[in-house]
Amino acid sequence: MHDDTIPIPRIQPEPEKPAGHGHGHGHQHGPADPVSRKVRRLLTVFLLPFAFASIVGVVLLYPFGGTPMPSAPVSAVSGEVTSAAKGPCKDGDVEVGTVDGPCLVITVRMSDGAASGKDIVKREPVEPTSTRYAVGDKVVLAFSGGDPADSNGYRLADYQRGLPLAALAGLFALAVLILGRYRGLAALVALGLSFVVLLLFVLPAILAGENPLLVAVAGAGLIMFIALYVTHGFSARTSTAVLGTMISLVIIGVLGALFSFFTRLTGLDEDTALLLSSLGKGLDTRGLLLAGLVIGALGVLDDVTVTQASAVWELRKANPLLSWRELYSAGLRIGRDHVGSAVNTLVMAYAGAALPVLLFSYFSGAGLGTVLGSQSIAQEIVRTLVGSIGLVACVPVTTLVAALIASNEPAIPARPRTSSRPRP
Repeated sequence: MHDDTIPIPRIQPEPEKPAGHGHGHGHQHGPADPVSRKVRRLLTVFLLPFAFASIVGVVLLYPFGGTPMPSAPVSAVSGEVTSAAKGPCKDGDVEVGTVDGPCLVITVRMSDGAASGKDIVKREPVEPTSTRYAVGDKVVLAFSGGDPADSNGYRLADYQRGLPLAALAGLFALAVLILGRYRGLAALVALGLSFVVLLLFVLPAILAGENPLLVAVAGAGLIMFIALYVTHGFSARTSTAVLGTMISLVIIGVLGALFSFFTRLTGLDEDTALLLSSLGKGLDTRGLLLAGLVIGALGVLDDVTVTQASAVWELRKANPLLSWRELYSAGLRIGRDHVGSAVNTLVMAYAGAALPVLLFSYFSGAGLGTVLGSQSIAQEIVRTLVGSIGLVACVPVTTLVAALIASNEPAIPARPRTSSRPRP
């Protein structure tokens, strides 16, 4: 009977040093830095093309000429509902909704904007899809321009959610800092820098008319370098995670482009149609769908690649005699368990986002093939399966790169801690 367990050799402890020299060399807080020339050469050969491609892509795609703005911009203003009661849907010659049905007559005291301090009266039809506003609600109105005192220039858009969202973000940051400490602080800094890349490069470049998929790949590459190195530091294991993530992103981008073409996905949904009407110009909606796929998969890929790289390094540290093939085999066995749970997480996340569409398709009475082939469901299927394929692919890719690099790095086993208690 074949035993596939990997033997771990017994490492003899080093002779004790004099007391004056014991502290400075007696602690290992992780794997040794890749100081060998061979390891540095391997990392440079693997990383340099991806880093160069990301930087060049950002420079070439950045909208240095500025981002075009819509011809009729809509500004957001804040207010508070002071009264809300049912009333007629007709105000003079202006009719809202149906004549027979009642409307909710809402008075809003403006908090900012040109009409700050004044009351604006709006009539909203009472329908199943209508929002039920009540006295005291903090609301946001969309002002399309014109006379600030004219109620017809305003549209009730949504509730104000700034304060509870800020409180939730603060609670999240506090939880990360308490558990992660300095590593948690580094993760928050990396998260902030990732949003900077999204806001200052990805969104402006797409609005300027650049190919959304190319913008997403270049932006995701830059985010990946920033997030992983800021959070986990400059080390060989971080570099292997970067490589595995970048290769997987390329796989996801290529597969997403192919299958969105074969399935004739357009990327047009309600939100995209609203965006196009606001911009007043065309946009590559299929590319926008693929850009969301790439950026959405980035977070899950980071988690898997960092875990795989760390697993290989810990195996190398536990048994320095393992060859790269043995490291790869052992790391791949660990990765199989991680992939199973990560794929389920990804599928459930997309299913949760598409839950309203699934409910509508369920009670519509259409056949399963028709439901799955519809634009809204099909794009979620492509998004989920392509992302899952990239997630599965990142495990052997990252494990292979980590095994090749770790096996060439000089192994420095951790020195056993000496006990302060006297021996019997």
